[in-house]
Amino acid sequence: MMEERFKNPHAKALYKKALEIHDLVRSILAAAPEGVKGSRREMLRSQMDDMRAGTTLIPAKIAGAEAADLYDLRMENAALIRKAARELVVGLRGLEMFGFDAQDYFNLLRTEVEEFRKLFVVWVAGFDKGKYFVDNWGLFNPPGVNPGDESPDIDFGDEDDDGRPF
Repeated sequence: MMEERFKNPHAKALYKKALEIHDLVRSILAAAPEGVKGSRREMLRSQMDDMRAGTTLIPAKIAGAEAADLYDLRMENAALIRKAARELVVGLRGLEMFGFDAQDYFNLLRTEVEEFRKLFVVWVAGFDKGKYFVDNWGLFNPPGVNPGDESPDIDFGDEDDDGRPF
C-alpha cells in the first residue's frame, strides 16, 4: 500500500482516509438511478464524473506532496486537495438536482470529508517552512517569504534515507 511508504504518520492517516472516501464515493455513485432521462441524465453523469475525478486526484496529490517535501510544492498540492474535497460535498447537491437523492449516504460522505479535513489541517501544519523554493507567483511561499526573494540552500541528502521518494 502506498501509505506504508510515507515517513510522515499524518500523511499515512490522511492518505488512508482519502482512500476510504474514494471507496465511499464509488459506492454512492454505483447506486445512482438509471431512470434519469434527457439532459438531466447527462448532467448527472457529468457530476458523477467530476466526483470520481476528485476522489482519484486527492490521494495522488497527497503522494505528490509527500514526494516533493518542499513547502511550496506541498502547499500547491494541498490547495488542490482542499478544492477537490470541498467539491465532493458540493457535488452532492448536484446529484440531488439531477435526480439522485440518497441522504443517508450523502451525510456519511459529509462526515468522512469532515474527518478528512481535520487530518488535513494537522498534516499541513507539519509542513517544513524552511525547505522551499520561492514561488514567484506569490501563492505558496512560507510566511514572510515574497516573490523575488532568494530560495535557501536546501540539502536533499538524508542520512537515514532509504532511497525511496517518500
